[in-house]
Amino acid sequence: MAKKVVATLKTATGKDWAKVIKAVKSPKTGAYSFKEEMVPVDKVQDFLKK
Repeated sequence: MAKKVVATLKTATGKDWAKVIKAVKSPKTGAYSFKEEMVPVDKVQDFLKK
């Protein structure tokens, strides 16, 4: 499956996407977890503000 994603990202339309990883702190334990998502390049700032 990873090979498909890499091959897709190398196409002309694939360059419009970014993989964003955000650290999220748990309110109960205080531990950090990571939220990972593929978002369009123009929506990266909106994703990070959430």
